[in-house]
Amino acid sequence: MDSIALIAGLSLPWLVGIAMLLALRDSRRLLTTPGEVAWIAGAGYLAGVILLTLWMRLLSKVGVRFGVLPIAVPLGLLTLALGYLAVRRHGGGAIIDATGTAVRAVSSPPGLQGASRSGWQVMLAWIALRYALLGLFVEWQPLYPWDAWIQWATKARVWYEQGQIVPFVRSEAWYAAGGSAWFDASPEYPPTVPLLQVWSCIVLGRWDDSLMNWPWWQFSVALTLAVYGALRSLDVPALGALVGAFLVATLPLANVHVALAGYADLPMAAYYTGAVLAFLRWSKTRDPRMAALALLLAVACTQVKVPGFVWALTLLPGVVVTLLPRQGFKIIAIVFGVALFALAVLAQTHPVVFNYRLHLDFDPAWRAIVETHFLLSNWNLLWYGALAAMLLAWRQLGSAALAPLVAIVAADALFLMVVFGFTNAREWVVEQTTINRASLHAAPLAAVFMVLVVRAFTAQ
Repeated sequence: MDSIALIAGLSLPWLVGIAMLLALRDSRRLLTTPGEVAWIAGAGYLAGVILLTLWMRLLSKVGVRFGVLPIAVPLGLLTLALGYLAVRRHGGGAIIDATGTAVRAVSSPPGLQGASRSGWQVMLAWIALRYALLGLFVEWQPLYPWDAWIQWATKARVWYEQGQIVPFVRSEAWYAAGGSAWFDASPEYPPTVPLLQVWSCIVLGRWDDSLMNWPWWQFSVALTLAVYGALRSLDVPALGALVGAFLVATLPLANVHVALAGYADLPMAAYYTGAVLAFLRWSKTRDPRMAALALLLAVACTQVKVPGFVWALTLLPGVVVTLLPRQGFKIIAIVFGVALFALAVLAQTHPVVFNYRLHLDFDPAWRAIVETHFLLSNWNLLWYGALAAMLLAWRQLGSAALAPLVAIVAADALFLMVVFGFTNAREWVVEQTTINRASLHAAPLAAVFMVLVVRAFTAQ
């Protein structure tokens, strides 16, 4: 019974998100379009998680105690309503046929022969084995320290026992509250991640610090599906799209965040990458529904981690370049210049932004940064590949197809440079923890960037 309850509960955000995307998507675009089913399945989970956690926050706000019925019944009814609308718009037969076609294309991809087909099968088997092993880790591994214990699961345990979201505060306020508030290391962090753990325990009917971590496995699977589907929709051949998905699915540090679940960095990476992919699909089709999805996933970044606000803002340069293709890069260069000047001025007064203390001294730990990205095994050869692809296709980087993505990647690089060059975060770089976790947010996008750049070079 535990397994049935857990599977049903974990399926809820997936089902409601998929139903929403199906109901709202452009019915003129065939569901059999390459990659469409994979994209809907991957992005659907990301959207569904936000709907689930927002609903739980609303229930807590109005004083309704958490439980299976108040959470699942309204969302289940919403799923049925959206599913009905999706069938009316697309046809039930079309949805079933598209799903069957996608499954057959996985096992026997059209147009691949010889070595290409063998490569496809090897990567597919590798991904399947990787996720099977990661699933065993999630099943057996109890909650692992450190931040998972002191920043996230603290909230989950208390909210599960209390049946609602109760306030967490800093130590001074905790002492002053006289028992009416709770304390952990980061009380200001958004509630999305702990609420997922709460939901898993609610459907189980007990606190279980192993089984409550299945959403991390789901985030990784959903991200892999979304990357494959988006790359196919961006005219990348099936084998190239699978290469991109394979790179994302096998990133060593991302796999660690599944096996030792409890940190918010993998969900952050999934939402950020999903937002950029939805934006790239919008920049190609100008479908307002895709723009709305990109906005939803970008806003979701702010509800996963506090720095998610800045990660969401890094999409703006891509929007500028898309809407103003001739003047976009000049505008971005000016904005970047103004931002750096403002940073230099602010850093004179030692301001604290998102708990990071700015200072004018530019003193990054260069050796640790190089070791992290190019010598340690956390990323395989990802950053080498991204640099090589950029050098190989440097003439195509300003093309209409790549310019929006290049602008976003440049904003990512500037953000990380500022964080690890001007703030107190550089003190933690030598420990190889904070910098790796921050890089994880952008690592799946780096794999997407590499595949799209190589695709632009080979298509010239």
